[in-house]
Amino acid sequence: MSQDFDALVIGGGPAGLTGALYLARFRRRVRLVDDGCSRATRIPRSHNMPGYPDGVRGGELVAAIRLQATRYGVDFASGRVTALEREGTRFSARLADGSTTHARAVLLATGVTDVEPPMPYLAEAVRSGALRYCPVCDGYEVSGQTVGVLADGDAGAREALYLRGFTARLHVFPLSDTVEISARERQRLRDADIMLAEHAVASLRLADGGVVVRHGDYETRCDSVYSALGTRIQADLAPDAERDEQGYLLTDRHHMTSIGGLYAAGDVVQGLNQISVATGGAAIAAAAIHRALGPAWA
Repeated sequence: MSQDFDALVIGGGPAGLTGALYLARFRRRVRLVDDGCSRATRIPRSHNMPGYPDGVRGGELVAAIRLQATRYGVDFASGRVTALEREGTRFSARLADGSTTHARAVLLATGVTDVEPPMPYLAEAVRSGALRYCPVCDGYEVSGQTVGVLADGDAGAREALYLRGFTARLHVFPLSDTVEISARERQRLRDADIMLAEHAVASLRLADGGVVVRHGDYETRCDSVYSALGTRIQADLAPDAERDEQGYLLTDRHHMTSIGGLYAAGDVVQGLNQISVATGGAAIAAAAIHRALGPAWA
């Protein structure tokens, strides 16, 4: 089964939904394919999303934008795109169920996935705020608390230094015996009075709303721990598009990749991984797609 659209959006998080919403309001025929795994739905409550003075749950925000896009006629398809190819003046996207969608332009909003620490009851830890991933998102919420950072290298030390602006009670825990923290970062941690554990993490467990980190013969209780283990960038559908050294897709000021007609927005693109940035980038991409497609009445 094959269907044709003006634009195809891949990914149903804030970026993908915003892009689809804009395109639908431009009177374009747009399909959005979503596998239901948006990273945003895992956010317990975001307090830096403008317009929500009491914060908003990630799942609620995604559901609200989806409802809004539905009202303007976005065609939603559940599933995963397994292959994306350029065929002349259009793209062909094959889904896992065997169906195919054709479109003149594509917006990739496939995002990233977090590298998760070896921690039991991980989903519960995220929901309660015992385990966190984004100090830009919620560093304010741990102000003055005892916070641990799970590190697999210098990036973990730098994340702890970033958090030093919110709390002075910080610990860096190497995740394994093979983790190396450079002499420069060790000195910066000492200068900031941030404790660096001598032994690697032996276990992590939830306790009384926080996390107990066992390292060597010691145990440290933290109100929250941050996982500074990085992310996996979901850009496999665009293997020929240019990327930066970390693997993020590079785009121009209109959010088009190095492949004509293929746009990208959200966390899959180089830049700050924030909902407001994702939706803004998607709006720019959608406007550019609309212009590139030519007159809607033609």
